Amino acid sequence: MRFETIQFEITDGLAVLTLNRPEVMNALSSLLRAEMLQAIQRASTDARVLVITGAGRAFCSGQDLQDAGARGKLDLEKTLNEEYVPLLKALTDCPIPTISAVNGPAAGAGANLALAADVVIATASASFIQAFTRIGLVPDAGGSYWLPRQIGMARAMGAVLFADKVTAPQAAEWGMIYEAVPDAEFAAHWLSRARHLAKGPTAAYRGVKQAMRQSFDNDLDAQLALEARLQGICGETEDFHEGVTAFLEKRAATFTGH
Repeated sequence: MRFETIQFEITDGLAVLTLNRPEVMNALSSLLRAEMLQAIQRASTDARVLVITGAGRAFCSGQDLQDAGARGKLDLEKTLNEEYVPLLKALTDCPIPTISAVNGPAAGAGANLALAADVVIATASASFIQAFTRIGLVPDAGGSYWLPRQIGMARAMGAVLFADKVTAPQAAEWGMIYEAVPDAEFAAHWLSRARHLAKGPTAAYRGVKQAMRQSFDNDLDAQLALEARLQGICGETEDFHEGVTAFLEKRAATFTGH
């Protein structure tokens, strides 16, 4: 599978998707969104963990305002419904763990794309900017959904209305992201994290994702029932048997993803 705007490879169960338009800070063109969707769909079936990162000095600067048709003629509602929604749904519904390795500034839709992953690890010099009101827009790409859940309404409202830059350490303190890592350690750190997940119990991770995401909509009874059902599924896997055996034998488990 050949791509023009991204780099994509799968090695030992680890899929790495790199936004590769560094000359425009990896701005989201129509082609880039289409290629990301293809790569995520392939990772969903062929990998055990997916990492999304950016080439160059930025993670993603958001919508490419120079993209074809964007010069005051872009149908924003149509673009969101036909291009962003399928991409974001593919990412959030991805059955394997997903990591955003935010290597630099993430702005607008680029910031919210990063926040849609299961885990966000950012280099300490990175930042997140809800830049929409600077050009007279509301947050999109899931920002109005994720931010209040991650950092609370007060901080979410302020971050969107003022379009202030939120540094990676601040984002970690607020609960917007999981980790802010010193720049010199960043690449090795996210790779280590990703490899750990790639060797883990895939069915359990899939259950974790489902339970965590549905918890916002379920009452306690429904959530307890979901936990029991998912635990029953995990209890039938080879990885559960291996995990228990390894624990009793006082050794590290070797999970196969089955």
